[in-house]
Amino acid sequence: MLGVSSREGYTFVDDPADAEVIVVNTCGFIEAAKEESINTVLELSTHKTQSQCQTLVMAGCLSQRYADELAESMPEVDHFMGSSDMLKLSQILNHKAERMLVGNPADYTLRASDPRIVTQTRHSVYMKIAEGCNRQCSFCAIPGIRGKQRSRSIEDLAEEAKQLVDQGTVEINLISQDTIAYGRDLPSRPTLAELVARLAETPGLKWLRLHYLYPEQLSPALLELIAQHPVVVPYIDMPLQHASDAMLQRMRRGHRGARMYRVVEQLRKAIPKASLRTTFILGHPGESDADFQALYDFVEWAHFDHVGLFRYSREEGTHSAQWDDMPSKSVIYNRFRKLNALQRRISRNKLKHYKKQTIDVLVDGLSDESDLLLQGRHAGQAPEVDGNVYLSNALNQRPGDICKARVIKHTDYDLIAECLEEEQHSHHHQPLLARQTKSRTTLPVLA
Repeated sequence: MLGVSSREGYTFVDDPADAEVIVVNTCGFIEAAKEESINTVLELSTHKTQSQCQTLVMAGCLSQRYADELAESMPEVDHFMGSSDMLKLSQILNHKAERMLVGNPADYTLRASDPRIVTQTRHSVYMKIAEGCNRQCSFCAIPGIRGKQRSRSIEDLAEEAKQLVDQGTVEINLISQDTIAYGRDLPSRPTLAELVARLAETPGLKWLRLHYLYPEQLSPALLELIAQHPVVVPYIDMPLQHASDAMLQRMRRGHRGARMYRVVEQLRKAIPKASLRTTFILGHPGESDADFQALYDFVEWAHFDHVGLFRYSREEGTHSAQWDDMPSKSVIYNRFRKLNALQRRISRNKLKHYKKQTIDVLVDGLSDESDLLLQGRHAGQAPEVDGNVYLSNALNQRPGDICKARVIKHTDYDLIAECLEEEQHSHHHQPLLARQTKSRTTLPVLA
């Protein structure tokens, strides 16, 4: 949508009070996100009477999921677009659009030729390789919002990767709703390993990372790429959701807890240096003390590098919504605290082994903690969701540089390291810390 608006001659402003068009991209996946989306739209709608906003647009998954209800209850909104209707923004900007522009998600898949503006860091970007999902997990509303899986061709993805690297990208993070199923819906049946091998050969690309691998046995070809290819980072993001047989059955995950142990063992054996990330849902209907204990024991055994914990959100239209036997909020809260404390100890113990090691760090920019430090990540840390490496002695570094650094300290989730200037390789000239003020990321608003 940012690319479309730029192509149509619109510029961006930081203050919504200065905007003629305001677009809110919403999430309709869980209750908290739905509430945040609606509150944001209502808050920004005041600019239609108090500022110069002429057009308020509500886009994304919430519009897709509740189009008719929102249109009736939110007269403040001028136009609604769904989860796959981004290009229709041009009709709105040209004043040729109906109010309701929510289409069928299956009618559209991203293409390299679509206009795109990278909104955060240019050196590290996400690239979506497919849209939609064919799984039937009982807790998840995504297939109903996004439709069936639609994979992009290898050629199209290779073209977008080249475009991004030409613009300064050095790290590409591959995402989709079900990454491991890439290509299964295409006539030629390309494999994820074939895609990864092709993208990893993009000239100028330094790191390629995979997210959202369903817990299946990975192919030997993919394991070999992750273990040995210099561009494919040894990082596995595999949302497991639970480890109890009873919970996995209720969640319709298609396997039992034994597979979890086999998959982790396979990954540790095939890629000894891999960083493993996963996520779990706590408080799903029917989760007993025994189920939670099975999950706790599994996390204690697996020693994951990164774990994300989510409290179950009951979503209408999902299979899980039929059950009322949810644990109480206090029980879920205590389970959350207990599992989080375990993972904090595991993370701290794993990070202490980095002390005095020399690691490659991709510089992201000025530290959130201090303008006198830079922060970045080693290959085992994904942007935004994992920990950071805080760098001292890195005066000559710029975002996108990869420097050698010696780890000197650690916290529960982060590392502190000294950049080894004699070994650094910078592609830029002006040092980042020469700036006197820290730039802050702001939400782009259409003007």
